[in-house]
Order: sequence, then structure tokens, then C-alpha cells
Amino acid sequence: MQKAPSSSMRAALTLVAAAALAGCSFTPKYERPAAPVAATFPDQAAPVAAQADNIAWREFVGDARLRDLIALALANNRDLRVATFNIEQVRAQYQIRRADQFPSVGLAAAGNRQPDANGGIANTYSVGLALSSWEIDFFGRLGSLKEAALAQYLASEEARHAAQTSLVAAVASSWLSLQTNDELLALTERTVATRQDSLRLSRLRFDNGATSALDLRQAESLTAAAQAALAQQRRARALDLNALTLLVGQTPPAALLPAPPTMPEAVKANGVTVPSAPVPAASMLREVPAGLPSDLLTRRPDIRQAEQQLIAANANIGAARAAFFPRISLTASAGTASGSLSGLFESGSWGFTLAPQALLPIFDAGRNNANLGSAKAARDIAVAQYEKAIQTAFREVADALAGSATLGDQLSAQQVQASAEAERFRLAELRYRNGVSSFLDVLDAQRSLFTTQQALAQTRLAQQQNQVALYKALGGGWTP
Repeated sequence: MQKAPSSSMRAALTLVAAAALAGCSFTPKYERPAAPVAATFPDQAAPVAAQADNIAWREFVGDARLRDLIALALANNRDLRVATFNIEQVRAQYQIRRADQFPSVGLAAAGNRQPDANGGIANTYSVGLALSSWEIDFFGRLGSLKEAALAQYLASEEARHAAQTSLVAAVASSWLSLQTNDELLALTERTVATRQDSLRLSRLRFDNGATSALDLRQAESLTAAAQAALAQQRRARALDLNALTLLVGQTPPAALLPAPPTMPEAVKANGVTVPSAPVPAASMLREVPAGLPSDLLTRRPDIRQAEQQLIAANANIGAARAAFFPRISLTASAGTASGSLSGLFESGSWGFTLAPQALLPIFDAGRNNANLGSAKAARDIAVAQYEKAIQTAFREVADALAGSATLGDQLSAQQVQASAEAERFRLAELRYRNGVSSFLDVLDAQRSLFTTQQALAQTRLAQQQNQVALYKALGGGWTP
């Protein structure tokens, strides 16, 4: 052990520490790539100043049951838990990289016995504080790695936000699908009952010789088709309920499921019963302004995640470049040493050791060049992934806007068609009873009415789910 450090030595150590903290960096200056999309969405009118991410999901969803179910999913969904735990894991990795910039000091104790020059045994004992291989970051290698770890940590937070957005949208879409399947199930049950009544009438007319076997078999076929549709609709409802169970993380409480559909009384005119569709539930979703494509860069969490991953890849280039320069490390200890245990803490036994080391790579078989090439390729991949995330977001918003522009017109036209088919069925039934037309006209009118009512419900569902898709595509749903 050497003597205690002098004031000049302490000053030198202070300068070394300051130099380490102020080390240079070889990380390229980060510049956000230009967005590879148009400045406006297709056929977009003047954009609105408000943004989707300013509309919390509780404001977007108007139904209290659905709001409570989404809150339950946010608390119990396992995918969201995984995303949250990923944040904790990446945060710990960032803290490890940050700790690499500081010296690790520990308490060291050692004992050594070896032969001396006189043929005896010499003992050496030491106790003190030890600093082992602290890398002084003159060229920013550790700083670049810490910057990359920080970007990965921020990317994991954005991944969690993206997972929350997807979860809110998935629960809302599945809940709306379940609501529509409940309506279709009620419609199908009423249609089966109507066709069974028609089949009983046809069988009675056949038994009395008033109609042919062909009419009877056609009525049987149409009734069987309705019963098959009923089984299919029950299966679809069960699948929707299973999907909600997975999203929510538990069996959804019955009180949070869609309210039973309202079924109006069947319309009767001139003795003819016309199957009626359930009354559709009122719209429960708030309209969302589209804004501009450039807004997506700051609103969509998946784009923000891709940009953080690009920043991390850019920082890794700095670490790879710094590997070409000397790596300077410092090993030191300060404490007491003696030839006997009893003399460890006696006067004059105190001292220190200081062992700096510099390692300059001369030959590494191209390892550093390969690492730098790999880092640059990783950055190019991250750029492409970032641009792809922007293009995907642009496409999703454009698709949702196209749906908003056309689904309303489609729904209006199908409502007119459903009314016309209902009247057509009534008239066909009257004409058949009065012997003016064949039973085939009645069956065809029944089939068309049922198909039109089903299509109307599906289009109404598509319109509501399109609103959810637009809200998600514009980056809403994750703001706390």
C-alpha cells in the first residue's frame, strides 16, 4: 500500500471525474425523417383544430355500461399487464446503463501467505474500500448506450399506450357486435315463429287439397333455413361473449352487457303479420375530428414508439463508433495493510493504490467495423419501420374516413329497402290468399325481407365500429 493521497492527487482525480462526465459523443445528430404520406387525407374537407387524443375514451363512449366494462378491462386485461411489466423491465435496464457511468465502490478484505526470501512464510492482510475497473467515458460509449436504453424505455411506455388504445377499441367493437347479435337473434327468433305459422297454414291447406306439395316443401325449406340461421346467430353471440371475456380478463358482469333489444309489436294489416326488426339502440359514440396527417406523428402511440426505437438505433451507432477509440478504466483502493491481523489499524498502515489502464484496439479481425455496420443497418431498418408505421396510420385513417363518408348513405338506402320489402311481403301474402299469385312469391318476399333486415343491422354495426376504428386510428383512447 502507498501513502495517503496528497492534495495534488485528489485534484487529479477530480479532473478525471469531470472529464468522464463531460466526455464527447459520436452519436449522429438525430433528425426526424419526413413523413412519406400526403399532406391531407383523401377527399378531406377543411381539418378541425380539435384532436382525437384530446377526447378521453370516457368522453368518446356514451353508454354507461360500456364505459364500466372498458374500465374493468383496463384493470384486468393480461396483455395490458404484460405491456406494463415490460415498462418496468426496460426501466430497470436503463437504470443499469446509467449506473455503468458511475464507479462501483465496495468493501474489500484480503489475506495472503507466501514464502519469503529467508525461507519463512510472509503474511499480508488488507482491509479497505475498492473501486474495480471503472470505465471513464471519454468518448461517450456508455453515454450512447444509456441514451439508447432511455429511448427503449420511452418506446415501451408508448407500446403500453398503444396496447391501451387497442384494448379500448377492441372492447367497444366486441360490445357493439354483441349488441347487434342480440338484435339479430331476436329478429331471427321472430322470423322462425312467423315461418312456423306459415308452415302450419301451408300444411293445413295441403291436407285440405287447397295447395300443392311443392308449396308445402318450399315452406318447410324456408322454415328450416330460418332455424339454421337461428343456430348460427346463437353461436355468433356465444363467440362474441367469449371474446369479451378474454378482453376483460374475467366473465363480464351481466349488468354491463348490452340491454335486451326492444321488439315492436308485429305489424298486422288485412290479416297479414309482417315480421318487424328490433328497434336499433341509439348512437352512443361521439364524433371525432380527423385533423391532419402530420398530427398523427404526435398522437399515435405506435408511431411515437417507432420513433423512440429509431432514436435508440441512432444512439447505438455512437456506441459502435466509440469502440474504435481507447477504453480507459481505473482500478483503485484505499485502506489499511499489515503483516499481521493485529496491526491492521495501527498508525502508518494506511495507504492507497491507483491503477489506470488504457486499451486501444489494434487488431480485432474486423469486429468493430462489423458492429458499426450492424448498428447503421439497424438504424436504416428503424427508419423504414418508422415510415411504415406512418403509412399504416395514414391508411387506417383514410379507410375509416371513407367508411364515415359512405356508410351513412348505405344505411339510409337499406332502411328504405327494408320498408319496401316489408310492404312487398304484405302485398304478396294478400295476393296469394286471394289467388292472384303463387306461394313462391310469398316465400321469395319472406326471404328477401329477412335478408334485408339482417343486412340493415350489419350495416348499422359497421357504421358504429367504423367510428371506433377512426377514434383508434387518430390516436385516441390512451390519454389518462
